[in-house]
Amino acid sequence: MPPTIALKIDVDTYVGTRDGVPRLLEIFERFGIKGTFYFSMGPDNSGKAIRRIFTRKGFLRKMLRTRAPSVYGLRTLMYGVLLPPPIIAARVPQVLRDTVARGHEVGIHCWDHVKWHDLLPWIPRNMIALELGRAFALYEEILGRRARTTAAPGWTVSPDSLEIQDALFLTYCSDSRGSYPFYPVMGGRRFSTLQIPTTLPTMDELLGENGITAATVNDHYLSLVKPEGLTVHTIHAELEGGVLAPVFVDLIERLRATGARFVTLAEAAQEALREEIPCCELAMGELEGRAGLVALQGERR
Repeated sequence: MPPTIALKIDVDTYVGTRDGVPRLLEIFERFGIKGTFYFSMGPDNSGKAIRRIFTRKGFLRKMLRTRAPSVYGLRTLMYGVLLPPPIIAARVPQVLRDTVARGHEVGIHCWDHVKWHDLLPWIPRNMIALELGRAFALYEEILGRRARTTAAPGWTVSPDSLEIQDALFLTYCSDSRGSYPFYPVMGGRRFSTLQIPTTLPTMDELLGENGITAATVNDHYLSLVKPEGLTVHTIHAELEGGVLAPVFVDLIERLRATGARFVTLAEAAQEALREEIPCCELAMGELEGRAGLVALQGERR
C-alpha cells in the first residue's frame, strides 16, 4: 500500500516568505501536489533568537551544524536587534494570496515567532490571546476569510494556548510531534481541538547528526516513511525553499516513485474524523536534534 504524505510548511521569517514560499510553490506545481502553509504574520525578530545560546543547550551547535547564517542570511539574523523587524505578512501580502490562489491550504503559524517560541511559558493567557488575535486579524484582512488552523512555532504549547485554540473553534491544529491524530490532554485538562502531529524529524534536526548529510538524508527519510497510516513531514520555507530546495525536490521524486499519495492537513483531518480518535497526553519534552523542548504526544488516556 503506498504511503500517505502530508507536507506541512512552516514559514518563520520575512525572507522565507518573500523568497522561499514562491520557490516552494513552483516545486509543488511541478509535481501537481498541494501542501499546508503556516505563515508567521507579524514582526520578524529573528535576531533576538541569539539569546538561545545562553538559554537552550545545544542551540549554538545546531546553528553551526545547519550553517544558519548562510541559510537565513545575515540581514535576517539582525532583525529585531540591529535592524527594525519587518511585519512579515503586511510587507508581502501577495505571497499569501498567491499560495491560496494555487490551491494550497493556508493557516497561521504565529504573530511573533521568536516571542512565542522562547517565552510562551511566561506569557499571560490574555497576552497569548492578543498574539493570536493580531495574527488572525491581519490574516483576515489579507485573505478575506478567517483562519481555520494554526501550528505553534517550535512545537511549543501550554494549557493556556490550547485553551485559546479551543475558543477559536479551529478545525484542527498541528502543534505537536507524534504518531497519529489525537485530542490533547495537558495539565490534567482535555482539549477539543484535533491535533495532527508531525511524524518525521525535520531537515535541520538530521543534517550533521549521526553522519547524515544532504546527500544521504533522503535515504533516511524513506526508511522512516510508514507504508500505512499518515506521515506528516514538516519543512521550512527557509531551508527546503532555499539552499536545500534540490534535496527537497529529490525527496518528492523518490516519494512519487513509491506511489505516495499527497494530501493537505485538512484532508488528513477529514479522514481522521471518520475513525475513533483517541485522547493522548501532550507534554513538553526533549527531542533528538532540537535545542529546547517540544510538545510530544504521549500515552492514550
